[in-house]
Amino acid sequence: MQLELVDIGVNLGDKAFDKDRDDVVERALEAGVKTMILTGTTLEESVDTCKLADKYSECCYSTAGIHPHYAKDATDQHFDELKDLLAQPKVVAAGETGLDFNRDFSPRPIQEKVFERQVELAIETGKPLFCHERDASERFADIVKSYRDDLIDLVVHCFTADKKSLYRYLDLDLHIGITGWVCDERRGFHLHPLLRDIPANRLMIETDCPYLLPRTLKPKPKSRRNEPAFLGEVVSMIAEQTGKTVEQVAQETTHTAKAFFKI
Repeated sequence: MQLELVDIGVNLGDKAFDKDRDDVVERALEAGVKTMILTGTTLEESVDTCKLADKYSECCYSTAGIHPHYAKDATDQHFDELKDLLAQPKVVAAGETGLDFNRDFSPRPIQEKVFERQVELAIETGKPLFCHERDASERFADIVKSYRDDLIDLVVHCFTADKKSLYRYLDLDLHIGITGWVCDERRGFHLHPLLRDIPANRLMIETDCPYLLPRTLKPKPKSRRNEPAFLGEVVSMIAEQTGKTVEQVAQETTHTAKAFFKI
């Protein structure tokens, strides 16, 4: 029986897919990845990603937001246009938004302001939030906590942090997105004991492709490019570390993702 999977983080608009985007989608479907949530990180990309979701309407949805890296470029007009995008039927979440105190490509006060504006947009439009967080767990949680009662839902995508951060998010009843990072023996194996602590109704899976190619994948593609067809590698690692079957992890994460994005 083929698995049915939902990849909640696909950067399908990335230039890495320009030459074979149709084939990438086809390979995903053949691998059982029946639903893909395409990520928007700037206003321009969010517009393009929405168009891609329309093009691949049988399997794709999208998000619309401004990543903290680009927060310094956000204007009032951007937020007006994001609001219009969030009204589109194929746009199922606000984001990618959040905080990044690791690279600090935008000043932290501006990141926080732009994040709060998008949280408010999510509340206003009734959409869940698709969020990024790096080295900012405490401040991120503080901001979310002040809005939590009014938020539909929120996923911390590509979770790579520690137990303290995980419990901080679970205490706020947030969702957690796990990527191929969990397959990386150099930096991701600290996540293995934490996987058992994430309730099934809070765990979702993603590739974050073309990034984070699972290092356990064999054979590895010559291009070293990740794509949705490789999502099963993440499922296998979660199953191995939680004592569940691959089929159970697939069923649980798919059910959770469909409920979260209302698809």
